[in-house]
Amino acid sequence: MLIPAGAPPSIRKISEEHDKVFVTGCLEPQVNGPRANAAFVVLARNQELDGVLQSIKSIERHFNHWFHYPYVFLNDGVFNETFKEAIHNHTSGTVEFGKIDPSMWGYPDWVDHKVAEEGIQKQGDEAIMYGGMESYHHMCRFYSGFFYKHELLEKYEWYWRLEPEIKYFCDITYDPFIHMARANKTYGFTIAVKELKETVPNIFRYASAYKRLNNLTSTGLWEMFVEQPEEEKPLTKDDPKSKPPVSPLPEEILRTQPGRGALPDVDPEAMESETYNMCHFWSNFEIAKLDWFRSKEYEDFFNMMDRSGGFWMERWGDAPIHSLAAGALLSPKDIHYFRDFGYRHTTIQHCPANAPARQLERVPWLEKTTLDEKARKEEDEYWESWDSEKENGVGCRCKCDTDIVDVEGKQGSCLAQWVDVAGGWASP
Repeated sequence: MLIPAGAPPSIRKISEEHDKVFVTGCLEPQVNGPRANAAFVVLARNQELDGVLQSIKSIERHFNHWFHYPYVFLNDGVFNETFKEAIHNHTSGTVEFGKIDPSMWGYPDWVDHKVAEEGIQKQGDEAIMYGGMESYHHMCRFYSGFFYKHELLEKYEWYWRLEPEIKYFCDITYDPFIHMARANKTYGFTIAVKELKETVPNIFRYASAYKRLNNLTSTGLWEMFVEQPEEEKPLTKDDPKSKPPVSPLPEEILRTQPGRGALPDVDPEAMESETYNMCHFWSNFEIAKLDWFRSKEYEDFFNMMDRSGGFWMERWGDAPIHSLAAGALLSPKDIHYFRDFGYRHTTIQHCPANAPARQLERVPWLEKTTLDEKARKEEDEYWESWDSEKENGVGCRCKCDTDIVDVEGKQGSCLAQWVDVAGGWASP
């Protein structure tokens, strides 16, 4: 049911100056249409099988049973036959399994292993989230600077990252890879949130230094990641703050006082008069052009960040690395916000409202790996009654989880920062 005329919509439209939703509502999937040179990429271990199957069942139901894109599974160990067989039984596209070379995982030769291990232990002692987990540091560095170099990904132009234990809530009835290519996009996200400050205390110093050393000027995206100064109200003539302080000493003497005319206080966390606002694209979901990661500019950026030691002495995630690199090297027009994708990872969820008058009848899809016939039908029937349509909704047959608040309305969301660089709000 739509909001009565004259009332403000509960969902605001975003300017389409630099980006817009590819498809509002549902389409009939082009099951025989052209396909991009693309794959899903999953980093997992054998013990994560149940969480991986949850993710695959979700993406197959809502997208891939129409489009049949391949999967690449990567592991720093060796996948066992139980894992492989289960994956083959749940996927509609081809599957490849790969082992990560030690040169892409673990400590590089130029790092003092003892110092790095002590840095990680210290983070654990300080209860920094995942800071004391050595494998987490390796994973973040791998996804920051190595995954796109793996031999199994060399043949692909695009990738879609899948994590264990994620959920999709809307039917994706078009091919996002094809639309990204047509719109000349480089990087796509669905959630932007703030990082935990204690995990990246010095990351912005190095990202800013890269930008400065390479004489890079922002083309509009960098500002998404920079703390914006609060607007100060103009002072009235009667305001005591508007009047210079009265001093009993003459101006000539004041000019000779120590500190007279000194530089203003400097924020120790600021670089180039800028401070990181902690925003980043949440990279556990991303659809991106692999050639960008493979570019000399991104490689130079990663190498500078890597050599700083921040992946060990701090707990730098791949999300702020990807995001700050995008801020330095890309423009808002290169980025796509998949606002129409319903997605959840852990306790953070974005799930759009359904688009008015753009829903299509759903064809049942009975997931074959659920052996119990009754359970299979119940599982499918759950998706038969999707959420109501709302003004400015963009989703297709979305059925959102209701146990948590959508990230768009949550403290810590960086939607407002994205909107600012994307052209602002298009509706009140």
